[in-house]
Amino acid sequence: MVDEKQERVGTRRKRRGFTLIEIMAVVLIMGLLMGLVGVSVFSQVDKARATTAKAKISQIESALEFYRMDNYKYPPTLDGLVSKPADAKNFPKGGYLQKSDALMDPWEQKFIYVNPGAKNPHSVDISSAGPDGVAGNEDDINNWDANTPSEG
Repeated sequence: MVDEKQERVGTRRKRRGFTLIEIMAVVLIMGLLMGLVGVSVFSQVDKARATTAKAKISQIESALEFYRMDNYKYPPTLDGLVSKPADAKNFPKGGYLQKSDALMDPWEQKFIYVNPGAKNPHSVDISSAGPDGVAGNEDDINNWDANTPSEG
């Protein structure tokens, strides 16, 4: 009777924990899943940043048009939308954009402003160098090309 009871206790002890191989298998599976999810999430972040850059360019374009309506020309630099340029005759209190961070793209670079525009000769060119920070290549985001890359 005692031997039978000891056998049950011994069997329970053996079945309580996981083996090292089982734990390693679970960790490996979790690592693979996290890797797949991480790649998917990071691609979505890049898309969101490109969409944000496009929205900021549109916001800057609108502010530039309001500036032009008030002053009959575009400001010499984009900073003229936040603080009054010397030659601005009409400048609203608070400026056309309230914060200077509106002039920064999602990759913490200043938007590139060309006045008069080379691509938009009757307007201005506004662009972002994109994720790589190098202007003039395929990942740039701008206000003249309807096919600007953004989807990654």
